[in-house]
Amino acid sequence: MNVIAFTIAIPSYNGANRLPKLLDCLRSQIRTEEFTWEIIVIDNNSQDNTAEVIRQYQTDWPSSYPLHYHFESQQGLAFARQRAIDEAKGTWVGFLDDDNLPAPDWVAEAYNFAQSYPKSGAFGGQIHGSFETQPPENFHRIASFLAIRERGAKPHLYKADQLSLPPGAGLVVRKQAWCENVPRRLQLIGRVNGSTLAGEDFETLLYLHQGGWEIWYCPTLHSYHQIPKERLEQASLLSLIRGCGLCICHLRLLNASPREKPIAIARILVGNLRRIVRHLLQYRGLVKTDLIAACELEFFLSSFLSPFYYLQSQFSHK
Repeated sequence: MNVIAFTIAIPSYNGANRLPKLLDCLRSQIRTEEFTWEIIVIDNNSQDNTAEVIRQYQTDWPSSYPLHYHFESQQGLAFARQRAIDEAKGTWVGFLDDDNLPAPDWVAEAYNFAQSYPKSGAFGGQIHGSFETQPPENFHRIASFLAIRERGAKPHLYKADQLSLPPGAGLVVRKQAWCENVPRRLQLIGRVNGSTLAGEDFETLLYLHQGGWEIWYCPTLHSYHQIPKERLEQASLLSLIRGCGLCICHLRLLNASPREKPIAIARILVGNLRRIVRHLLQYRGLVKTDLIAACELEFFLSSFLSPFYYLQSQFSHK
């Protein structure tokens, strides 16, 4: 039996127009002859012709790295990723969003890094922005909210305790570490059913960290996040950033004991109130006209409100 070393997992919702570019990138991967790998597409209850697109690609897809399709009816990125873990045959699972295009050596570099860091439970690489239109001035200050990561040329550990973690797009995970530490149902499931709450990527990684696994940055792993012009519009950016802020309390309290939780909540409230005041004093009226300053203020405000969202969710589950 041929053991699979590496699985590429692609969760996709209505990605029929985006998937061909990604699949073409995967068909063109180099230096993968020395290990076995596979690709699985998780169709997260799409309403377009995603299934048809994959079927078409499967007709002449190379058998040396098979392309599989699975349908996950429960919408939400967390459900799609869990289904990918269930279906993956690889020791390692590399997640690529359908708008995240890997460099030609992405699979080879991911596999090589995984072999070099045996204590690693997960790692992420460099994600560069590929913009349809020029981003606004000072965009680098909020680039991380769009899963852009450019952290230099040296490998290093992420600081999970400070919520310094790689995004789920381009994340490579040791399947064993996931299966042993990550609950099948997360608190944060993704932006679905009207919820703007983000954080499902970080929640997964915090469980791995709690389980004693290291989370690394791999500088040789390059991918390119395709960002259409509408994602840089103010309403879209503010909604995205609001979801990132509202999950802060959920994440901070994930590994906290009952005695630590009130202290953590107080720190979130006081710390973000201080940031809000400092930001308003620094920018004053500019928060209404400067898009980047407005986005930063939105993050501080939604982070300040995150304990109330957390408490509300705890009561609603009782």
